[in-house]
Amino acid sequence: MPFKPVEHPKCPKCGKSVYAAEERVAGGLKWHKMCFKCGLCSKLLDSTNCSEHEGELFCKVCHARKFGPKGYGFGGGAGCLSMDQGEHLKSTEGNRGSNAMLESRAIAKAPEGEGCPRCGGYVYAAEQMLARGRQWHKECFKCGACSKRLDSVNCCEGPDKDIYCKATLLLVQR
Repeated sequence: MPFKPVEHPKCPKCGKSVYAAEERVAGGLKWHKMCFKCGLCSKLLDSTNCSEHEGELFCKVCHARKFGPKGYGFGGGAGCLSMDQGEHLKSTEGNRGSNAMLESRAIAKAPEGEGCPRCGGYVYAAEQMLARGRQWHKECFKCGACSKRLDSVNCCEGPDKDIYCKATLLLVQR
């Protein structure tokens, strides 16, 4: 019986034979340990962070960036950094009681008694805060005396039907 040499699979990256001691498997192909890296960023991969696409390897971040969904909220891909400085969030008006800067915007006025009790504008579902059976804008949902931001725990209704933080209401009631 003639000796037949063992045929080793070829690495898709470098084309050389891959031996069992050094193989990494992805997409049904065998790769060298040092060839088993992302096709975009060259990060070394393992079984937990590897994605294969049409015979090429990618880390999960690069795969999502290149082949993932696009559009608002997806455009940069998963895990990317943004160089956005937040300039669009700055306002010319100062906000009392908060270091956050909000974009100034025109708010459409609602019919009397139907809008936000503080500013009178329409309140849409995405921005509403509910208190005492009324809808408030998130930015209007603050203490009527000290302008402290309120939540469901520290919100109280005063005798004038405005909302206050518990600390302010306790001082008023004394």
